[in-house]
Amino acid sequence: MNRRIKEFSLIAIGLAAGVMLSLNFSAVAEKEVALPLPVEELRAFADVFGRIKSDYVEPVSDKKLITEAINGMLSGLDPHSAYLDAEGFKELQVGTQGEFGGLGIEVGMEDGLVKVISPIEDTPAFKAGIQSGDLIIKLDDTLVKGLSLNDAVKQMRGKPGSSILLTVIRKNAPQPLQIRIVRAVIKVQSVKSKLAEPGYGFVRITQFQEHTGENLATALANLRKQNKEPLQGLVLDLRNDPGGLLTGAVGVAAAFLPRDALVVYTEGRTEDAKMRLLASPEYYLRGSKDDYLHGLSDEFTRVPMVVLVNGGSASASEIVAGALQDHKRAVILGTQTFGKGSVQTILPLGNNTAIKLTTARYYTPSGRSIQAKGIVPDIVVEDPATAAIDSSLRLREADLAKHLTNGQTDTADDQSRKPLRKTPPQEKNGNEDKPELAEFGAKNDYQLNQALNLLKGMSILRGN
Repeated sequence: MNRRIKEFSLIAIGLAAGVMLSLNFSAVAEKEVALPLPVEELRAFADVFGRIKSDYVEPVSDKKLITEAINGMLSGLDPHSAYLDAEGFKELQVGTQGEFGGLGIEVGMEDGLVKVISPIEDTPAFKAGIQSGDLIIKLDDTLVKGLSLNDAVKQMRGKPGSSILLTVIRKNAPQPLQIRIVRAVIKVQSVKSKLAEPGYGFVRITQFQEHTGENLATALANLRKQNKEPLQGLVLDLRNDPGGLLTGAVGVAAAFLPRDALVVYTEGRTEDAKMRLLASPEYYLRGSKDDYLHGLSDEFTRVPMVVLVNGGSASASEIVAGALQDHKRAVILGTQTFGKGSVQTILPLGNNTAIKLTTARYYTPSGRSIQAKGIVPDIVVEDPATAAIDSSLRLREADLAKHLTNGQTDTADDQSRKPLRKTPPQEKNGNEDKPELAEFGAKNDYQLNQALNLLKGMSILRGN
């Protein structure tokens, strides 16, 4: 028996070393010197591999063991690194183009449960009432505890028209909620726009996709035509926008900043992970030769702006808000953002699989790390529906298990930033415990109305 285990161990060491070498060479792509392999740790891995092969109650294939080892290796790093099998890799590629099947929620993992970062607007999950911070504990009859994030996401996706019953824990609910959602092909309208009032434009970005920059340019041009005269103010709404493509974020920021202004930079261990992204076409065009911002009126680099954010604004949303704030191009209004300031790089491994690996942190132009901190608004304005909820109950990156640290101590800029705070009046009529949640952009949207009031005040100060 001991000899058998030893043979398994030797085989497993070879397999483990082969996997490690293959991952190493795929990830660092032609680096001349590979890092030395941790022999003792690989020996322990091989011992476990051998024990499972010889003693586990049922036979287990080598492929399953290696795949699960890779899953564990990546999921143990941070909430955003993951192994993508062929199906997951394909879904990721389709999702960035703005159409995919499922429920329409951005999720992470915490303590073995699926945690909702943000429901995507106009999707089945959003319409069913799923909220940021919800903990999903059961998918139909399957307990989430013990599933990987990829497995849970696969189970939530399915044929359009089919339904799934989610059992959800909500911190302000006395007992678990059961919410049935009908799956659909998710077609996210990335950019929405309208004249909130004569002279004041409203643009909402729900998610940063492949064509978000182009759609924004079209929306701004249409606002200009609708108003006929130059706009007196513009509100850019990034609330509950979970992020998306980096090129989309750079393109959106470039629409409002001077050409070649720094939008964001990244810092990581490899040279490829160190980037400086500027407001110029080479940094935001994605497979297109035509600059969609060319010909856009330069009034949009000067029009007074307010950017709306909240705890559901993450990643690309925070990059845009941070850039406009640092360049003093816009006033940031709302509540502190999610704090997802890490860069995930997709590294193909062959056989149509890949790993999504955290390789760097995002920094605003002034050098502030977004990771686990987010963007602090210049003016804090609570949504009436959530103002009574203690801030400690709001989900942010820093609340996720194994989250990447900020990477820097609080800067003087952060410490000296003392945002103005405007809390909405709490109205009760005897039957209501809290105000009803308003639709973003609606006439009763409290934060939008405060943004418009601010823009009007700025207009008065300018002597208009």
